[in-house]
Amino acid sequence: MTLVVNTWKSLRNAAQRAAFFCVALVLAGCTSELTLDRLSGRTMGTSWSVVIANPIAAHDSAALTAEIEAVLADLNRQMSTYDPESEISRFNNSEPGDWVPVSDLFAVTTAKALGFSAISGGAFDPTVGPVVDLWGFGPTDGAEALPADDAVEAALAQVGHEAILVRAPEADGGAGLKKTAPRRLDLSAIAKGLGVDQIAALLEDRGYRNFLVEIGGEVRVKGDKDGFGWQIAVEKPVMGERQVEQILALMNISVATSGDYRNFREIDGKVYSHTVDPSTGRPVTHQLASVTVADEECAMADGWATTLLVMGLDAGYALAVRQNLPAMFIERVDEGFSVKYTPRFERLLEGVNE
Repeated sequence: MTLVVNTWKSLRNAAQRAAFFCVALVLAGCTSELTLDRLSGRTMGTSWSVVIANPIAAHDSAALTAEIEAVLADLNRQMSTYDPESEISRFNNSEPGDWVPVSDLFAVTTAKALGFSAISGGAFDPTVGPVVDLWGFGPTDGAEALPADDAVEAALAQVGHEAILVRAPEADGGAGLKKTAPRRLDLSAIAKGLGVDQIAALLEDRGYRNFLVEIGGEVRVKGDKDGFGWQIAVEKPVMGERQVEQILALMNISVATSGDYRNFREIDGKVYSHTVDPSTGRPVTHQLASVTVADEECAMADGWATTLLVMGLDAGYALAVRQNLPAMFIERVDEGFSVKYTPRFERLLEGVNE
């Protein structure tokens, strides 16, 4: 998970009182002229947080909070699998072969998700929900025992991103989705990042130029706050603890982290990651503990982090280098952890965000 760490006492205490934000802000070199406004709320089963540096004149925090909540509510009406009336639920309940009209954003987001599927050879699969549920990481009660092999095979028969087709908003008939076989679409792997992007777009439209947006640890920053950039802390992937592995000073970029250390299950004394490999129908067994990716769009950083984590260190790192991604890989080794950066991420550590 990506953290934002804060040494200003009032904000630090606020973060401690609201620990579910998984975010704290580091304010290096604060001056009396620096003014920060912090907004927060709940969404997608987690929290959202916005920090605005030097808010513009006539700033109305309550009105802006209401606008942010409206943006997130609209996003959930499109893509929440927990809402039986959402667009994604309507699509999931549709019969194969029929085009289902959807909003432009929903279609574009699905196309992005399928792009990750194609480039990773299916390591990222937005139809993997039946297998995830089987292992107890979905909305139903967790598994008390290991799933039987035949149950895994039955769940895998319902998985396959190739069965999902997208019709672009500019095409005849407008934005739409179709499935060629029974499938259930789930965009939760990039939904938090998408929410971050939507809030950032709202803030930019309202004239804000220096801000941080975070949902469940996925972060996007714009501009600066005090001459030092927005300082984002990447967690060390220690189960049951919160430790900082790396602090990044960032401007005008997004960062997302995917890891196995916050969501896992223990069955018969063995720990199983919530990261499920769509090719096997089972939790990944490699030792890659977390992946952090930076990108202009938080939805893209979110999707890349998930994709690379499923692929594992060797294949994931090779793909990240080919795609020129700023990515940080943390692997479990006998003596603790081993950290590996792509060349682009090393440039990020040197302060080069582009």
